[in-house]
Amino acid sequence: MGRGRQKAKHTKVARELKYSTPDTDLTQLERELAAQSGEGEDQYVDRWADDTEDER
Repeated sequence: MGRGRQKAKHTKVARELKYSTPDTDLTQLERELAAQSGEGEDQYVDRWADDTEDER
């Protein structure tokens, strides 16, 4: 496949991705987000944070 045909194909795919409107299950998304926020509030712990800097 030549470069012109290849570019045209990529452009076509890019347009399809940009302008397509996929069906989104908002109730499923809401359940997933609720489940994630319900897990421990202290999930992220910064190992490199230095508590002594706060005392300065």
